[in-house]
Amino acid sequence: MNRVLLLLLLLLTLTACNNTESPPDTKENKLEDPSGFPAADEAGLSAWDFETAYTMCSEALSEYYKAVWNRAEMDLDAYVNNDNLKQYMNKKITFQYDQFLKNKLTDNLVTGVDIGVSHAEFAGGDHPYYYLKLDARVTKDVGSYAEPTEFLVQSLNGKLVIADWYTPAKDSYDSLTRGEQQTINNPEIWNDSEWVKRLGVLTE
Repeated sequence: MNRVLLLLLLLLTLTACNNTESPPDTKENKLEDPSGFPAADEAGLSAWDFETAYTMCSEALSEYYKAVWNRAEMDLDAYVNNDNLKQYMNKKITFQYDQFLKNKLTDNLVTGVDIGVSHAEFAGGDHPYYYLKLDARVTKDVGSYAEPTEFLVQSLNGKLVIADWYTPAKDSYDSLTRGEQQTINNPEIWNDSEWVKRLGVLTE
């Protein structure tokens, strides 16, 4: 029964959300909801959390592109709880911006980000999570480009958080640092001190 409800919810939401633009001012939206992204059930992640998970990842992705191209500030605390992942994302943003700056590309600013869902999956078990693959089309002053990003979302203390974030594009920071063609299915990966240490971002 839960799988049927999830399928119906996903179909309805995917129809409504595909190729929609992220809210233009995510910080204002978060001020309207200071609790962040609450789970439908405080007891844990459920099928009813898909829309909130999609909204959270869309807003995070939109902020990310504006951070790496426009040098806008990104509030990772609004989306990520794990300190190791936050430190990795900060390094990723700095690396990307420095590369664009080095190649004199930072004058061509991001003006909008359209985000649709290409795949969504709910995984139960001891550590339930959502897997979302989002396709973003980044519009700039001149031109645009498309890029996929994979997310894992969990519920922590009644709120949704991003547990993993991976961009599989060729020569992306994630592909160069974590490896190409990764299988993104472990929401506990940023708690693996040995794995994180190999990336050079261990905070503990």
